[in-house]
Amino acid sequence: MLCNHYAALLSSAATAGRSAAHVAAAVHCLVLRTLPHPPPTHLLNHLLTAYGKAGRYALARRLFDAMPQRNIYTYNALLTTLAHARLLHDMEALFASMPERDAVSYNAFITGFSGAGEPARAARAYRALLREDTSIRPSRITMSAMVMAASALGDRALGRQFHCQILRLGFGAYAFVGSPLVDMYAKMGLIRDAKRIFDELEGKNVVMYNTMITGLLRCKMVQEARQLFEVMTDRDSITWTTMVTGLTQNGLELEALGVFRRMRVQGIAIDQYTFGSILTACGALSALEQGKQIHTYTMRTCYDDNIFVGSALVDMYSKCRSIRLAEAVFRRMTFRNIISWTAMIVGYGQNGCSEEAVRAFSEMQKDGIDPDDFTLGSVISSCANLASLEEGAQFHCLALVSGLMSYTTVSNALVTLYGKCGNIEDAHRLFDEMSFHDQVSWTALVSGYAQFGKAKETIDLFEKMLSKGVKPDGVTFIGVLSACSRAGFVEKGRSYFYSMQKDHGIVPIDDHYTCMIDLYSRSGRLKEAEEFIKQMPMRPDAIGWGTLLSACRLRGDMEIGKWAAENLLEIDPQNPASYVLLCSMHAAKGEWGEVARLRRGMRDRQVKKEPGCSWIKYKNKVHIFSADDQSHPFSKGIYEKLEWLNSRMVEEGYKPDVSSVLHDVADADKVHMLSHHSEKLAIAFGLMFVPKEMPIRIVKNLRVCVDCHNATKFISKVTGRDILVRDAVRFHKFSNGVCSCGDFW
Repeated sequence: MLCNHYAALLSSAATAGRSAAHVAAAVHCLVLRTLPHPPPTHLLNHLLTAYGKAGRYALARRLFDAMPQRNIYTYNALLTTLAHARLLHDMEALFASMPERDAVSYNAFITGFSGAGEPARAARAYRALLREDTSIRPSRITMSAMVMAASALGDRALGRQFHCQILRLGFGAYAFVGSPLVDMYAKMGLIRDAKRIFDELEGKNVVMYNTMITGLLRCKMVQEARQLFEVMTDRDSITWTTMVTGLTQNGLELEALGVFRRMRVQGIAIDQYTFGSILTACGALSALEQGKQIHTYTMRTCYDDNIFVGSALVDMYSKCRSIRLAEAVFRRMTFRNIISWTAMIVGYGQNGCSEEAVRAFSEMQKDGIDPDDFTLGSVISSCANLASLEEGAQFHCLALVSGLMSYTTVSNALVTLYGKCGNIEDAHRLFDEMSFHDQVSWTALVSGYAQFGKAKETIDLFEKMLSKGVKPDGVTFIGVLSACSRAGFVEKGRSYFYSMQKDHGIVPIDDHYTCMIDLYSRSGRLKEAEEFIKQMPMRPDAIGWGTLLSACRLRGDMEIGKWAAENLLEIDPQNPASYVLLCSMHAAKGEWGEVARLRRGMRDRQVKKEPGCSWIKYKNKVHIFSADDQSHPFSKGIYEKLEWLNSRMVEEGYKPDVSSVLHDVADADKVHMLSHHSEKLAIAFGLMFVPKEMPIRIVKNLRVCVDCHNATKFISKVTGRDILVRDAVRFHKFSNGVCSCGDFW
């Protein structure tokens, strides 16, 4: 009687959750004190099982080793314990030492491998069962585990073999086996096979329906999933979450929001996965208000501090361009993992806060969290946006040391980094070292060459990409079209534009149309640019009109320039480009009255021109300069260096281009204004401090003016220094009096 009582206590302890270990230990003490030694084997088997389910694996092993008598149930209990603990080496040793085995032994052995993410070893164990123990008939549990192993391996042939064996064993009608089969075929893209199995199963339960809906949504069969969802009479929270997640993943975010509302109305319990999916939908839609409402709901349901939900909130606010709200959520999180940090770092990058992205990465490292390939790729992309080669190179070293260099995500980001920082040779070398190139890899290198003004290399690389069978995307074509524009390849650029639509099925967006406007405008074919705009299916955006207006200023075409300016003002009345460029055109003709009128219009409308500034990084500090800047600690030396440069440049034949000075003053005053432009101050600082063997790297927020471009060529010649300038449009590499753009800029 006492044995039976203890056995009942141990059986209940096995399902007691956290208290199971305490109950098992207490009963163990009672057994030792009240029963003769040794206790009955069947009671010790119960105790062994209780320790195993409580996660006390060492105690279970010690008890097993101390048992004087063992039977197959004893071995199976420890084998199951080791399988759950994923102690595969111990599990294999115990399995090999077993004097006899039954179906339970093989089930524990096979599911141990399968649960530990070793599907190939699970398959080998199953083959051993068929080969060595022909007397043991595989059970439904065995076949279910094998189907899941085939699914994990993505092996269609193996999966079909297991399916045939299931039918031969007579398990085909069982939902326990049918559900993994449906899931396996759906994951392998064999959705028709999955649907056939589902239709043939009798007594389908909610798990089966959920599996089938998941498969349909995974294969983008949204209508079929929708129909199956609607005919279900019994839906659980997983059903609803599956629909919300699947619709979001298929780009139907609005419908996902509708399903979520129905879920709430019906009082279905919402968990972290539902919140994660619906917040992803809000982020994709930039639906800030709905996202805020769901955030409030997570607070009411105590999910706001959940690490999964918190990360989703950070991502949602970032995509809704509310980076400070994302930051507030992130800072309030009690626990953060690599997903949380990555969401914040990516969010900073997406919102133009690249410096904060780099700082957050350093903070993450101080917290003891190692980056994964996506996190490292994201922070390298932020360095690329900052044109910060020094920090980017440090992350390159980290990629090599951490072993993340082999990930395409990281390699692609590094190719982009070196391309954007003007090290196109290093970018190409990295590209050549990559074992695999995807669309992003090719596009990164194509764009790098395009930004550097190397049109022939850009086009050759693009043609090589096509010959390799890699499909270009819209970003690739932006690089190719801009390269054609900068080199004056009008016919080739036009051919690529129409090929993009006809041969590659890419619908042009504003950026592609702007490239085409630039293509015609740079070549002086302003009438063709005008005709192209009139034939466009939509009006150009502000950048498109600004591009045409800028070309009109250079060519002195007042008629088309006014047309472009009027349209630019209509689209964006606060855009200073229309005023500034028109002022420049009138100033070039000496029409100072018109210049004054335009300036009054700017004042009346409170339109402010973005001040030009240039910066250079030296010893991990960014030095920022504006025109006539006297605030720098080394201003005296900088202006002395400029005076020396000006005298040397004049000796070499430099003549200041005063056409860009929009003030009615004497030419001498205009020359003085030009000599103190921000990029010249930054270059002078670089000449003073950057070692001679290193190039001087300057970044400017606006486009380099004609005079500064010409002056920088002379500076590179008289000093023998390479100077790289990244402006708002492209890269310029000045070396020995020549610019990489070939002056077709």
